[in-house]
Amino acid sequence: MQLGMVGLGRMGANMVRRLQNGGRGCVVFDRSPEAVSALISENTLGASSLSDLARKLERPRAIWLMVPAAVVDDTIANLLPQLEADDILIDGGNSYYVDDIRRANELASKEISYVDVGTSGGVWGLERGYCLMIGGQQKVVECLDPIFASLAPGAVAPRFFGPIVDPLASTGLVDA
Repeated sequence: MQLGMVGLGRMGANMVRRLQNGGRGCVVFDRSPEAVSALISENTLGASSLSDLARKLERPRAIWLMVPAAVVDDTIANLLPQLEADDILIDGGNSYYVDDIRRANELASKEISYVDVGTSGGVWGLERGYCLMIGGQQKVVECLDPIFASLAPGAVAPRFFGPIVDPLASTGLVDA
């Protein structure tokens, strides 16, 4: 599945790199042409505008917004004329959950799916993977599973099955 990425800051750009390293095709857009050019030089398909991004994506489209919470609504409003039924918008930022519920309901009336994916991993996510807190309709999330699997960390450390010890217990800062 191909993914459109809007917002190519440190996390967004590295998420695209991780997806491409995992064999996923991406189309990217950022309000900074330099950010788009940097990824084009790494064999990513770039877009010059949100409408150009929508035109270059295979249908049904999946578009990940990696923008500040304050501009998510404006970004959606600018994308909406380009979208069609069965397209998916993913908010990968740290939006307030009440806003995500509102957006999901508003977009559902247009048959566009909305998935909230709180994303953590910072600049280290390229190498280590990203922690994803996913909320959305099950069938839509399942459709996006290959993307989530490419972004998520693998088993990077051996699992621990011993007793859990409170690290603060020996400091006297908590009741033991």
